Amino acid sequence: MVQFRVVRKIVLSLIFLCCSSVAWADSCVLPEENPFFGKYKNQISFSIGQGFDTGILLPPPVRPVPFYIATFQYSQPTTFFRVPAKRSINLSGVFGLHAKNGWEWQDYSVPIIYFTEDIALFKLDKFFIGTGAGAGLQAKENDRLGTKLLFQFKVTAGYSFNKKWAMEIYAQHFSNANTDHNNYSYAFYGLGVTYNY
Repeated sequence: MVQFRVVRKIVLSLIFLCCSSVAWADSCVLPEENPFFGKYKNQISFSIGQGFDTGILLPPPVRPVPFYIATFQYSQPTTFFRVPAKRSINLSGVFGLHAKNGWEWQDYSVPIIYFTEDIALFKLDKFFIGTGAGAGLQAKENDRLGTKLLFQFKVTAGYSFNKKWAMEIYAQHFSNANTDHNNYSYAFYGLGVTYNY
């Protein structure tokens, strides 16, 4: 029941953010160029993250665990209801080291492939904020997430060093959207670097 409330809050927050973005689409908050890409048409990124045994937004991340994520992402520019966006394919590996908080984290080491759509919410000079969602598959079911089918939600803040290179911090959440009674989620905070070409 608690997980359902958290998922519901995340979905409602995403809907609010998307609606706000549509309202900002023709304003000066977002430039004509895609904030993720500038004038480039391709992007690759690599990121790493620390796992938490709580939600990413509600409740706040206060219980770090020996669970990590590494992600390679390829993206192309697009729009979402006229809002600058990017569509991506992601390949992640999650890695657990040992038991903590009653969970055997080493049992959840698994590759995940998923597709995402991220939208730009705000850009000011070299800083930008975005959010996105997606769906994909993990290689095997486990007692933390009882399905192979996963849904992903992400919030990102970034800084562009120049037209090609940027750094991002992010909060990322995976769940099965209550399609199975085991839905304790994966939650990560992390850091990534992007390269446009």
